[in-house]
Amino acid sequence: MRTTMDYDGYIFDLDGTIYLSQRLLANADQVVRELIQAGRRIVFLSNKPIESRENYAKKLNAMGIPADLDSIVNSSLVTAQCIAAESPNATIYCIGEPPLWDELRAAGLELTEEPLAAEFLVVAFDRTFTYEKLHKAMLALENGARYFATNPDRTCPVDGGHIPDCAGMIGAIQGVTGRSPELICGKPSEKMLAVALDRLNLKAGQCLMVGDRLETDIQMGIDLNVDTALVLTGVTTATMAAEAAVKPTFVLGSVADIPKRKSPTYVK
Repeated sequence: MRTTMDYDGYIFDLDGTIYLSQRLLANADQVVRELIQAGRRIVFLSNKPIESRENYAKKLNAMGIPADLDSIVNSSLVTAQCIAAESPNATIYCIGEPPLWDELRAAGLELTEEPLAAEFLVVAFDRTFTYEKLHKAMLALENGARYFATNPDRTCPVDGGHIPDCAGMIGAIQGVTGRSPELICGKPSEKMLAVALDRLNLKAGQCLMVGDRLETDIQMGIDLNVDTALVLTGVTTATMAAEAAVKPTFVLGSVADIPKRKSPTYVK
């Protein structure tokens, strides 16, 4: 039976796993440094498209967690790469915030405010979502635009609770058009995991996915043959984990349990 230390690579979710808002969780800095010192490879994975990868790296370093741009993969990056691979230089109408716009532009894609000019509609977690944006999304889809979304999360965990996430924007668009995204690029998409494994230069069986969400972090690992560790510091409680059909390899109180070589609850 493998323990939580028997992996060459670790894929860490951020919100609810490493931190909540500005609060570091459960000695996560010490755990990550210990893994790095032991020769393990680390990548951080986030569905949250409202921060740039540069800011994620700065935040982690300020918390005492070594991170650089190459160690950060978020749904903005993966969405931009997915569209650019299919349609280089495509024109996008984007419901999202500036960090996502920057990733799309960096991939060679063009942004437009004219929905009838859009080849793709991209929908993300957007704290500035308005009726006007909803109307433009409807027009883009009626005009034949393809439809991608960054992530499926209903809520985003923050210190003291949670706030609405991308599913709210997707739901509003579905309500007026009957359309769902043809591709959601963030977790649990195989696209997201493929980028993470590429950054680690490891195979799925060599890695452990650590996160707080059963429907994204854990489901992605199960679907793609990566062992998983659910932490109970975010949106999932012990009761929810016990009752869920989705079963992680490990259930941990927090990331602080990873270095404890005596295996914690083993579910698989």
